[in-house]
Amino acid sequence: MIKKILGIGNAIVDIFVKVDDNFLKKNNLIKGSMKLIEKDEFQHLKNSIKIEKIEAGGSVANTMAGISYLKGDSSFIGKINADEFGKIYRESLEKIKVNFLYSEKNENLETGASIIFITPDFERTMCTYLGISSKLSKEDINENYIKDYEVIFLEGYLWDKGVSEEMFKHVISLAKKNSVKVAMSLSDIFCVNRHREDFLQLLINDLSILIGNENEINALLQKKNLLESISELKKINKLIIITRSNNGSLAIFNDKITNCESIKVQRVIDLTGAGDLFASGFFKEYLNKSDIKKCLQTGSTLASKIIQKIGARLN
Repeated sequence: MIKKILGIGNAIVDIFVKVDDNFLKKNNLIKGSMKLIEKDEFQHLKNSIKIEKIEAGGSVANTMAGISYLKGDSSFIGKINADEFGKIYRESLEKIKVNFLYSEKNENLETGASIIFITPDFERTMCTYLGISSKLSKEDINENYIKDYEVIFLEGYLWDKGVSEEMFKHVISLAKKNSVKVAMSLSDIFCVNRHREDFLQLLINDLSILIGNENEINALLQKKNLLESISELKKINKLIIITRSNNGSLAIFNDKITNCESIKVQRVIDLTGAGDLFASGFFKEYLNKSDIKKCLQTGSTLASKIIQKIGARLN
């Protein structure tokens, strides 16, 4: 039986913490940024905080969780260690009925974790220790995992030279062999700037669907504004989804552009996961063969719900 969607991404335990601006200053953290840190700094920060909540995170895992919330059929592969955080990670996904396909074992690196500092203005600042999550290799991906799905969803964060790039290409090759569509998120603008040429080639040669926000898309195409980017993207025969925060979202497929307004909310609590949950709503409708407008609308609905609570889970 064909299953719906498999997400492959960094398996990161999200640790949510409320802090004030002074805490960020004292620890030399730039508000709103995402900083990769080493184990020592992670331990130092972890020892100086009061944890509000812990759950399985990582961009694509959040998207799979959102699909499960909509009663969709979603699975996830990400690399964890057989340690305390690894156990929390697996249980957190299984509890919300996301099928977790990775078999953990004792590794020399710990399960990845991200401390998400939320300030009183609801801005989030993230410090991420990737741990074992960044070591996902092609040996961790079995063809049997790939062949039974309609869509494989990968995150741009995974694309780094060496082991990760090999794994990414391996997944694409297995997907093509089994006529499975490949979708990808651009993840963030720094990721796009690092891998722009590679991402462009992936879009042209390998992807069926690309999701990114307006800034990421403009960076990918090296254009000053969205109109210029759209005119370039119309030449590429792929489904491209662009989120624009308060300005809504749009889809480009061949020459056709579908626009969707954003959903206004009374009070934003935390922006964590807005893009991830937009993707959940979009893919759930896409896999149900809904029209593109409805895909965008359901994406906007989920994004509007998640920004009104702490964390990236609606379940």
